[in-house]
Amino acid sequence: MKIGYARVSTNEQNLDRQYDQLIAHGCERIFMEKITGSKKERPELERMIDILRNGDTVLITELTRLSRSVKDLFEIVEIIRSKHADIKSLKEPWLDTTTPQGKLLFTVFAGISQFDRDIIRQRTLEGLSSARARGRKGGRPKAPSQKMELALKMYDSKDYSISEIEHASGISKSTLYRYLKKR
Repeated sequence: MKIGYARVSTNEQNLDRQYDQLIAHGCERIFMEKITGSKKERPELERMIDILRNGDTVLITELTRLSRSVKDLFEIVEIIRSKHADIKSLKEPWLDTTTPQGKLLFTVFAGISQFDRDIIRQRTLEGLSSARARGRKGGRPKAPSQKMELALKMYDSKDYSISEIEHASGISKSTLYRYLKKR
Protein backbone atom coordinates (compact mmCIF):
# COMPACT_ATOMS: atom_id res chain seq x y z
CA MET A 1 0.00 0.00 0.00
CA LYS A 2 1.19 3.52 -0.75
CA ILE A 3 0.93 5.71 2.33
CA GLY A 4 1.52 9.46 2.22
CA TYR A 5 2.83 11.78 4.88
CA ALA A 6 2.32 15.55 4.62
CA ARG A 7 3.31 18.20 7.12
CA VAL A 8 3.38 21.96 7.42
CA SER A 9 4.91 23.91 10.27
CA THR A 10 2.10 26.27 11.24
CA ASN A 11 -1.70 26.31 11.31
CA GLU A 12 -1.70 29.16 8.77
CA GLN A 13 0.04 27.02 6.15
CA ASN A 14 -1.91 24.82 3.75
CA LEU A 15 -1.53 21.07 3.12
CA ASP A 16 -3.40 21.08 -0.22
CA ARG A 17 -0.35 21.06 -2.50
CA GLN A 18 1.24 18.11 -0.71
CA TYR A 19 -2.10 16.26 -0.53
CA ASP A 20 -2.71 16.71 -4.28
CA GLN A 21 0.77 15.43 -5.16
CA LEU A 22 0.44 12.37 -2.90
CA ILE A 23 -3.00 11.52 -4.35
CA ALA A 24 -1.60 11.91 -7.90
CA HIS A 25 1.11 9.37 -7.03
CA GLY A 26 -1.43 6.79 -5.86
CA CYS A 27 -1.45 7.13 -2.08
CA GLU A 28 -4.33 5.17 -0.59
CA ARG A 29 -3.96 6.72 2.85
CA ILE A 30 -2.44 10.07 3.81
CA PHE A 31 -1.38 11.24 7.25
CA MET A 32 -1.31 15.02 7.59
CA GLU A 33 -0.31 17.30 10.42
CA LYS A 34 0.37 20.93 11.20
CA ILE A 35 3.31 20.86 13.57
CA THR A 36 6.87 22.11 13.47
CA GLY A 37 9.37 19.55 12.18
CA SER A 38 11.77 20.34 14.99
CA LYS A 39 9.44 18.65 17.48
CA LYS A 40 10.36 15.06 18.21
CA GLU A 41 6.75 14.11 18.94
CA ARG A 42 4.71 14.19 15.78
CA PRO A 43 1.51 12.21 16.43
CA GLU A 44 0.51 11.63 12.81
CA LEU A 45 4.01 10.49 11.84
CA GLU A 46 3.98 8.08 14.77
CA ARG A 47 0.49 6.80 13.80
CA MET A 48 1.67 6.27 10.23
CA ILE A 49 4.73 4.34 11.37
CA ASP A 50 2.57 2.20 13.67
CA ILE A 51 0.35 0.99 10.82
CA LEU A 52 3.17 0.20 8.38
CA ARG A 53 3.27 -3.37 7.11
CA ASN A 54 5.71 -5.41 5.08
CA GLY A 55 5.80 -4.10 1.51
CA ASP A 56 4.21 -0.69 2.18
CA THR A 57 5.77 2.43 0.66
CA VAL A 58 5.79 5.79 2.41
CA LEU A 59 5.62 8.74 0.01
CA ILE A 60 6.63 12.28 0.95
CA THR A 61 6.68 15.31 -1.30
CA GLU A 62 10.13 16.38 -0.07
CA LEU A 63 12.58 15.64 2.72
CA THR A 64 11.87 18.83 4.65
CA ARG A 65 8.35 17.56 5.28
CA LEU A 66 9.71 14.45 7.03
CA SER A 67 12.65 15.77 9.03
CA ARG A 68 14.70 18.85 9.84
CA SER A 69 18.09 17.18 10.27
CA VAL A 70 20.10 14.43 8.62
CA LYS A 71 20.24 12.50 11.87
CA ASP A 72 16.46 12.67 12.26
CA LEU A 73 16.00 11.60 8.62
CA PHE A 74 18.19 8.54 9.01
CA GLU A 75 16.45 7.55 12.25
CA ILE A 76 12.99 7.79 10.66
CA VAL A 77 14.07 5.90 7.53
CA GLU A 78 15.64 3.16 9.66
CA ILE A 79 12.38 2.79 11.61
CA ILE A 80 10.45 2.54 8.34
CA ARG A 81 12.96 0.01 6.96
CA SER A 82 12.75 -2.04 10.20
CA LYS A 83 9.04 -2.49 9.41
CA HIS A 84 10.09 -3.89 5.99
CA ALA A 85 8.55 -0.87 4.28
CA ASP A 86 10.10 1.52 1.77
CA ILE A 87 10.23 5.29 1.48
CA LYS A 88 10.19 7.54 -1.54
CA SER A 89 10.57 11.30 -1.88
CA LEU A 90 8.90 12.89 -4.90
CA LYS A 91 11.35 15.82 -4.98
CA GLU A 92 14.62 14.02 -4.12
CA PRO A 93 14.98 11.02 -6.44
CA TRP A 94 17.96 9.63 -4.50
CA LEU A 95 15.62 8.84 -1.59
CA ASP A 96 13.74 5.92 -3.08
CA THR A 97 14.35 2.64 -1.30
CA THR A 98 11.98 0.88 -3.73
CA THR A 99 14.80 0.65 -6.29
CA PRO A 100 18.26 -0.89 -6.03
CA GLN A 101 19.82 2.45 -7.03
CA GLY A 102 17.86 4.32 -4.35
CA LYS A 103 18.87 1.76 -1.72
CA LEU A 104 22.51 2.12 -2.75
CA LEU A 105 22.44 5.93 -2.66
CA PHE A 106 20.71 5.96 0.71
CA THR A 107 23.26 3.48 2.07
CA VAL A 108 26.11 5.67 0.79
CA PHE A 109 24.60 8.79 2.38
CA ALA A 110 23.96 6.92 5.63
CA GLY A 111 27.58 5.73 5.59
CA ILE A 112 28.85 9.27 5.06
CA SER A 113 26.67 10.50 7.91
CA GLN A 114 27.96 7.75 10.21
CA PHE A 115 31.54 8.54 9.15
CA ASP A 116 30.96 12.21 10.03
CA ARG A 117 29.59 11.27 13.49
CA ASP A 118 32.58 8.95 14.07
CA ILE A 119 35.07 11.69 13.08
CA ILE A 120 33.41 14.16 15.47
CA ARG A 121 33.55 11.58 18.27
CA GLN A 122 37.22 10.83 17.53
CA ARG A 123 38.13 14.54 17.59
CA THR A 124 36.24 15.01 20.85
CA LEU A 125 38.10 12.12 22.50
CA GLU A 126 41.44 13.44 21.21
CA GLY A 127 40.63 16.91 22.57
CA LEU A 128 39.71 15.49 25.98
CA SER A 129 42.92 13.46 26.07
CA SER A 130 44.97 16.51 25.13
CA ALA A 131 43.27 18.60 27.84
CA ARG A 132 43.87 15.90 30.47
CA ALA A 133 47.57 15.78 29.51
CA ARG A 134 47.70 19.50 30.35
CA GLY A 135 46.11 18.95 33.76
CA ARG A 136 42.57 19.99 32.89
CA LYS A 137 39.88 17.64 34.09
CA GLY A 138 36.81 19.09 32.45
CA GLY A 139 33.32 18.77 33.78
CA ARG A 140 31.30 21.14 35.85
CA PRO A 141 33.27 23.51 38.11
CA LYS A 142 32.86 23.03 41.84
CA ALA A 143 30.62 25.35 43.77
CA PRO A 144 32.53 28.18 45.48
CA SER A 145 33.47 27.03 48.99
CA GLN A 146 32.19 30.20 50.72
CA LYS A 147 28.76 29.84 49.12
CA MET A 148 28.66 26.14 49.94
CA GLU A 149 29.63 26.78 53.57
CA LEU A 150 26.81 29.32 53.86
CA ALA A 151 24.31 26.90 52.31
CA LEU A 152 25.38 24.07 54.63
CA LYS A 153 25.19 26.30 57.73
CA MET A 154 21.71 27.44 56.76
CA TYR A 155 20.64 23.85 56.13
CA ASP A 156 22.08 22.61 59.43
CA SER A 157 20.32 25.39 61.37
CA LYS A 158 16.95 24.02 60.17
CA ASP A 159 15.66 27.61 60.19
CA TYR A 160 15.49 27.97 56.39
CA SER A 161 13.64 26.28 53.58
CA ILE A 162 15.55 24.85 50.63
CA SER A 163 14.29 27.65 48.38
CA GLU A 164 15.51 30.25 50.90
CA ILE A 165 18.91 28.53 50.99
CA GLU A 166 19.04 28.50 47.19
CA HIS A 167 18.16 32.19 46.99
CA ALA A 168 20.58 33.34 49.71
CA SER A 169 23.59 31.22 48.73
CA GLY A 170 23.17 30.86 44.97
CA ILE A 171 23.63 27.09 45.35
CA SER A 172 21.04 24.94 43.58
CA LYS A 173 18.99 22.34 45.41
CA SER A 174 20.62 19.45 43.50
CA THR A 175 24.14 20.73 44.29
CA LEU A 176 23.24 21.16 47.96
CA TYR A 177 21.87 17.62 48.17
CA ARG A 178 24.93 16.26 46.37
CA TYR A 179 27.23 17.90 48.95
CA LEU A 180 25.01 16.72 51.83
CA LYS A 181 25.21 13.17 50.52
CA LYS A 182 29.03 13.33 50.44
CA ARG A 183 29.46 14.43 54.05
